[in-house]
Formats: sequence, C-alpha cells, structure tokens
Amino acid sequence: MAIPIQHFLFENKLTTPPRISDNARGKGKLKVRTIIIESCNPSWPGEFQKFRDWLWPRVRDVALDTVHVGSTSVPGLAAKPILDCVLVVESAGALPRLVERLRGLGYEHDGDGGVPTRERFKGGPRDGFMTYYLYACPKDSPELKRQILFRDFLRGHDVARDEYAALKQSLAEKHRHDIDAYTDGKHGFIMGILERAAKEGGAM
Repeated sequence: MAIPIQHFLFENKLTTPPRISDNARGKGKLKVRTIIIESCNPSWPGEFQKFRDWLWPRVRDVALDTVHVGSTSVPGLAAKPILDCVLVVESAGALPRLVERLRGLGYEHDGDGGVPTRERFKGGPRDGFMTYYLYACPKDSPELKRQILFRDFLRGHDVARDEYAALKQSLAEKHRHDIDAYTDGKHGFIMGILERAAKEGGAM
C-alpha cells in the first residue's frame, strides 16, 4: 500500500517542505567554497563502514543505528565526495545523552541547521576518514524518512539516478561557489522523486 506523500513531506506541518539539503541556510551554515561533483567511487561504502566501525562501539548504548544516506550511499551516483552519516536514536528524548557522548568524542552540537528533526555535529576525529557530515535523528524523524526513501528509490531506478547525476553536474558547473543556488536547483527533482517513491509504496 502506498504511503501518502504528505506523511513524508508535511509531517512537520511546515508550509513548504524542508529540502534534503547538503547545507542549510542561516546561522551555523556549513561552508562550501567550491562545489565539485565526482564520478561514483566504489570505495565510498567502504569508507562509510570504516567510519562506522570506529564510531558505533562508542555510541551503541545510546543509539539504535548508524545510517549512510546522501549521494555517496547510492551505487553509481556521481556525488560530492562527502559522506552523510546519521546516528538514529529512539526518540527526541534520547538526543541529550547522545549529544553528551559525542561531546566526549570531540564533537560539538551545531543545532538543526534549519532542518527540523535532524541535529548536526561538527568537529570530532577527521584524520584517517573520508570527509563526512555527522547528523542524528529520532527513528521517526520525517527528515530521516525522506533521506532513506530518496536513497532507496535511486538505488532501484538507474534512469532516475542518472538524471539526478546529470542535474547535479549541470548545477555544479553553473553555481560552482553558491551552495544555496545549487541546493535550490535540486529541490524540484527531489520532490518529484519523493512523490514517485511514495506512490510506489516506499517506506522505511
């Protein structure tokens, strides 16, 4: 049975659904000087696993899982060479313990970056790991559901994956130093994919 698209897109009751963005607008925005899209590197899943192998034993008592999302999680998809890693917790009430644990590992909680139900972290160990962003979401987070729905759809639809890759390459060439314009340019495509995925019955 198809899951209504509003379950994924409007659960947070915002007039405009939040973007699945690389960086959010506003205070604490992550800075990207140059947007470079690389061909898919088959080592990316292994790089995520390497980071997960280090992180998971240190948070397993305060989290449920570590999830690889974003373009580097889709085989064959061109991407910025940056891992998107999400720590999943039971509920919003479990986040303070995770924040404290990550602080002990050298991470600083950086708020939600304008994306409700997704917390962002900066700092932490970087040497020996591929460049990564670290987030945390409750397991019922609409943002986490969107990320996984989008990822899984592209994993199973090569044409859509390649269309997304071409769009990103075009936007990166046009907006090489403007992450907001780059992200805005992807928004319509992403929303269309989410609608298609929901109609096909996609769910977590």
